[in-house]
Amino acid sequence: MGKSKYKGWLYLLPAIVFLAVFMVYPLVDVLVYSAEEGYSFASQTYTGTGLFNYSYVLHDPYFLQAVKNTFLIVIITVPLSTGFALLISLALTSIPKLKNLFQTIYFLPYVTNTLAVGLVFMILFKPTFYTDGMVNLLIKFFGGQAVDFIEGPYWAKMFVMCFYTIWVVLPFKILILTSALASVDQNLYNAAKIDGTSKSRTFFRITLPMISPMLFYLIITGFIGAFKAYSDEVALFGTNLNVAGMNTIVGYVYDMLYSSGGGYPSYASAAAIMLFVIVLTITCINLMVSRRSVHY
Repeated sequence: MGKSKYKGWLYLLPAIVFLAVFMVYPLVDVLVYSAEEGYSFASQTYTGTGLFNYSYVLHDPYFLQAVKNTFLIVIITVPLSTGFALLISLALTSIPKLKNLFQTIYFLPYVTNTLAVGLVFMILFKPTFYTDGMVNLLIKFFGGQAVDFIEGPYWAKMFVMCFYTIWVVLPFKILILTSALASVDQNLYNAAKIDGTSKSRTFFRITLPMISPMLFYLIITGFIGAFKAYSDEVALFGTNLNVAGMNTIVGYVYDMLYSSGGGYPSYASAAAIMLFVIVLTITCINLMVSRRSVHY
């Protein structure tokens, strides 16, 4: 029995070492950096330790704007993308002959390069010297006024950002949910038909509970992915997201480290720790909620 125990730990050793080196150590290192005040990249020295870096970041208007943008993206895109994915998946299951074809079509954006999709969205939404963009042409056709969705008002840029994010994450969610719907026991549906159960009641009493683990998985990963948003914003609005007013928390961390005005690892680390705490808190809340609403 003792040898089997040690043998199991020996099998786990490579994974434990990998996690310790590439996850635990960086997290501890970031935590240390966040407490070092006045840290200098050049001299590798700091003037003291404390919570000044957190105070600075929390009072930085660029960080507050990034937090606002990130939370808006999370609150808008996660529920909408999950809801749309569920509706499309239900529609696909109703046409079994063409399900594989449409599943492939819907999955194409997921395997397309993010920057390439971003450029396409810029062409659709951004007015140029030659054209107002396809979206603005449609708006004008219905009697509206053209809007610069890329360099115009904040609400227009946020609309494009959310629309783009939903478009990018939708294919993966559709794939997961169509697989979940296909795995539901058909005997449950047959029994519901025999009892004369309505379609709406069948959905809420059978379908939704049976696929709730996958829905919960998509919501959790959706929250985490939305909080890590950065490349999508760069694809649409360029690298200077602070000027565009569309930076995110991850973008703020990157700017503090590598942008032309960067070189502040202590501030970047403090912002990264805050992001970690926010994501951990929301994940824990979701886990507590799942105990009541998810059926395993």
